[in-house]
Amino acid sequence: MTPETTAAQTSSADAPAAGAADSPAARCLAAAEAARPRRADEPAKISVKHILVRHAGADRADGATRTREEACLRALEARDKVRGGADFDALVSEYSDEAGAASRAGSLGAIERADVLPPFADAAFELDRNQLSDVVETKYGFHLILRTE
Repeated sequence: MTPETTAAQTSSADAPAAGAADSPAARCLAAAEAARPRRADEPAKISVKHILVRHAGADRADGATRTREEACLRALEARDKVRGGADFDALVSEYSDEAGAASRAGSLGAIERADVLPPFADAAFELDRNQLSDVVETKYGFHLILRTE
């Protein structure tokens, strides 16, 4: 089954350079910054998997050389592959920069809203089961989130 997608909220981010508003990177960053309403029927816990794409300047991104824009586009590429029918678990090993993510297929297990950063929580708790988020930015980089339970 191909997961559905939804937009997601992110933390504060720099605006794209003037004249670049229509570039793929600018569109990716704008989507990652979109505001998200909270669900009325939000569960206390959900299970999720994620792909994290880090960039230079992100927290805990030692050795990362990608720009913020490159990281956003890489996350967008992974999202498009999942939308196209690619297996999320297989893409974790190809795209995620999180140590150990491939060995657990990107699983974070069951999480509560308070367990993760607000932009991640806002996106994850908006999802239905087997639904994929759009690109989400946190201080650690760009995420794709798949709700599994």
